[in-house]
Amino acid sequence: MSSVMEFASQETHENSDDQHLDFDFILHMDLTAANLSLPNETVLRAAISLKDKVVEMTWKGSRRITGPVVDPTIYSGLLGTVFTCLRSYEVTGNQQDLLLCSEIVDTCLAAAPASSRHVTFLCGRGGLYALGAVVANLKGDQQGRNLFLNLFLEVAQERALPIGPEEGGFGMSYDLMYGRAGFLWAALFINKYLGEETLPSDLLLPVVDAILAGGRAGASDNPACPLMYRWHGTRYWGAANGLAGILQVLLHFSLGQEDAEDVKGTLRYMMSNRFPLSGNYPSSEGNSRDKLVQWSHGATGMAITLCKASQVFQNDREFRDAAIEAGEVVWKSGIVKKVGLADGVAGNAYAFLSLFRLTGDAVYEERAKAFASFLYHNATKLVAGGHGSRADYSYSLFEGLAGTACLWFDLLEPERSRFPGFEL
Repeated sequence: MSSVMEFASQETHENSDDQHLDFDFILHMDLTAANLSLPNETVLRAAISLKDKVVEMTWKGSRRITGPVVDPTIYSGLLGTVFTCLRSYEVTGNQQDLLLCSEIVDTCLAAAPASSRHVTFLCGRGGLYALGAVVANLKGDQQGRNLFLNLFLEVAQERALPIGPEEGGFGMSYDLMYGRAGFLWAALFINKYLGEETLPSDLLLPVVDAILAGGRAGASDNPACPLMYRWHGTRYWGAANGLAGILQVLLHFSLGQEDAEDVKGTLRYMMSNRFPLSGNYPSSEGNSRDKLVQWSHGATGMAITLCKASQVFQNDREFRDAAIEAGEVVWKSGIVKKVGLADGVAGNAYAFLSLFRLTGDAVYEERAKAFASFLYHNATKLVAGGHGSRADYSYSLFEGLAGTACLWFDLLEPERSRFPGFEL
């Protein structure tokens, strides 16, 4: 297994602009045989070991920041280490993970003014306060829970959040990483762990309405697509800054008939405008480059969003079919050269875990394990060899190895797996 995987990492996929590795001969192997080298005990040991390495490199070791925290975000900073330790705690029950989460959160809280611009889960104060409230609640620290909840409620008072376009509400973006959808995801995360009405609907639904209104205004020049958004002037389709991420969040709310039809119509527009040969999705409106198959752009993020749409709109078989087709694109595209959740192997593996939960078909669990097996043998080499993220983010959640640790933890209970910061 190891030698085959190592050879795969040296080859490049034809006509892919050096984005993918030549993994075709492994994709056509018997997957059961391909996964024999990764029993659950091995996966668990690997996950714990990598989590410990993430902690060492980002927090305890020589690279630990001793002054003001430069990057306290979940996406690429110290809070990603917290998320990884929280996932470890959920699987192993190790109280030391929980205590470590609390220690890092308290340090990041001191740096919150430095990251006050954004209010989202992945890249802003919303993530700090959401993780803080959840960790404190798990510790039984009622005072800490209330502190972070109150801080989150202060974020919720941001005046731009519930303002629609008719009131000039184009100043705040709508996307998952930096915009209103990212704020709502943080709120959904809190309600998942602390109870559904911890943050009441009357606080969140005006933001949902503003996102829908902004999408309709953004699509006013394209009657074929009910909702459209711009991020820095570009109409992105992907999960990080575009439609797939925004729709994923909207699908978690009870939508009226008109709103639901607009969400479905937008998904259908995207499905009908896939690249005809590959079945992949454009990274942005009108972009003809069929290059990216990852969470942030392309079929991976869309597969996960379509899985959610299939669960919400169970009478519309087309979304289930499209989710399966997007998963096939991810599989046939092979192994990308990076390791992270945003644009790497770990993120792509989560498309298969979503499809496994949707369909119950073991082939998707096997495909996720095949990608995880590749990471088991190659992840640290790819990062060390410069194929991963920038050195500063080699152990971060979305651009580095922390995402791989989360994937391995999730493989132990695939029916409960969730893409960090995207699925609930």
